[in-house]
Amino acid sequence: MRKVLLTATLLLASTAMLSAAEIRGSYIEARNADIWVAQCFANSEVGIVGDLALMGWKIDKGSWNNVSLDGMGVVAVVRAKSTLGDTFHSAYPTKAILIVDERANMEQRQALQSFVQKMAGDLVQTVVRVESAPIEFNIDGNIHSGSAQLIAGNLARIQTRALREGDAVCHNAITYYPPLSANLEHSMPAHTVANTFSGQGLNVVWSNPDKNSAFLGSFATESD
Repeated sequence: MRKVLLTATLLLASTAMLSAAEIRGSYIEARNADIWVAQCFANSEVGIVGDLALMGWKIDKGSWNNVSLDGMGVVAVVRAKSTLGDTFHSAYPTKAILIVDERANMEQRQALQSFVQKMAGDLVQTVVRVESAPIEFNIDGNIHSGSAQLIAGNLARIQTRALREGDAVCHNAITYYPPLSANLEHSMPAHTVANTFSGQGLNVVWSNPDKNSAFLGSFATESD
């Protein structure tokens, strides 16, 4: 009996350790090219647009590198050489700005930056600026039929709604590009109501509303 109890205790401890290492939350993305689109229209945009992206993560619960990030938000602003997601031509090199939650202390700032480097990978290989701002990220409803809004101070904003009949230019629309973030459990394309960036560091600011250019999703991963 003592052996059984010991085994059960070890299993519970192991499960607790795995749960503690996991980090999960919500994701949002918007680009300056349609991602839910017919192939012919996507091909007409390749090499012309699609080089700019906003990516945002809200951490519901979890730690990164043993630093608690519960409730924290972080945003990556990316400018690429060419269309992101183009399977025939490289979009690299890229430059990025990171916007970390203003509530984060120094340890949490470093953990958020490390987290983004894991989730966005090579897209943030060259970070030219790190900003701090209040970050709000809310999803009204669910990622299938709801709306969402990300606000990073006065620097960046994404607002989405669910796709509707009539949003597609033609009836052959598909999810042409995959999401840019790694470790997504689930994702859905959405219509972009607002997609703005007005910060410094990338030599470009933008406003790209009214496109089928957004993703909503959920993520779960383990800390390095």
